Amino acid sequence: MSVKIFFNSIREGLSGIKRHPFVTIASITTILLMLVVLSIFFIFSANARAIMRKLGQQPPIEVYMKLQVSEEELAQTEQLIHEDTRIIEVVRRSPEENYYNFKSNLGDSQSILDEFDYNMYLPYTFSVRISDPALGDEVVSRLETLPGVSKVSRESRVMDVLERAGRYVNIGTAAASILLFVIALFIISTMVRISVYSRANEIEIMKFVGATNAYIRMPYVVEGALIGLFSAVCAWAVTILLYKILYTNVMANVDVTSFYAILPVRSVIWWVLGLTLITGILIGGIGSGISVRKYIKV
Repeated sequence: MSVKIFFNSIREGLSGIKRHPFVTIASITTILLMLVVLSIFFIFSANARAIMRKLGQQPPIEVYMKLQVSEEELAQTEQLIHEDTRIIEVVRRSPEENYYNFKSNLGDSQSILDEFDYNMYLPYTFSVRISDPALGDEVVSRLETLPGVSKVSRESRVMDVLERAGRYVNIGTAAASILLFVIALFIISTMVRISVYSRANEIEIMKFVGATNAYIRMPYVVEGALIGLFSAVCAWAVTILLYKILYTNVMANVDVTSFYAILPVRSVIWWVLGLTLITGILIGGIGSGISVRKYIKV
């Protein structure tokens, strides 16, 4: 395609937008709403994944060493645990620390353990947090083979629920995105159909004088892409404004380091912009291209 044809397509696309202002406004409004809904799904999904990732890291894997383990085995095991890149935090506790932690949980009944010989009956332990709950089985299997390890305990029920919830969020987001994409394509095709019908005589003349299929189709593709672009920018602005309001209200009494803190605006702003731009332009361009091919049979 020559530069002249390209700029002519842009000019014709802009003319098409002006030629049917009400249809254009309806298309922009509908695509804008669709992109806002899609962006909200995306932000919800991102926050859900972030929260589940933090919660998935929270339930520790407890590594219990053998009673009277040697210092050499203890040091070797600790080093091997730290070498595992799937592990993001390791807390070592001595028998004395485990004793006082357990005793503090007894409240008013602490005195029953005053004469307890913790060095004889309590082991060294390691509390381990991992980067992804889905890796729990692999990490546990490795930890069980380390020297001096007696038992490895994992809160598998919580981690399995979080892993399942993560899959459901991803599937739901993908399904919603596909559904909204199809709806937007239908709307764009309706807009293009009206535009094609209004220019039927002009298109017949263009075909009669030898205009190629690409030459006839390109202005409609540009028109749809421009509408998608404008809708995307507006949808991005609306979504970020709404999220800023939500973030201010939700985080008013929540610490940013909390496991239930939502993502800051700066963490999602550019992702949402990219999502809306790409989706809006694709919906506009692809929808127009398909509709032109169908309705004018070039």
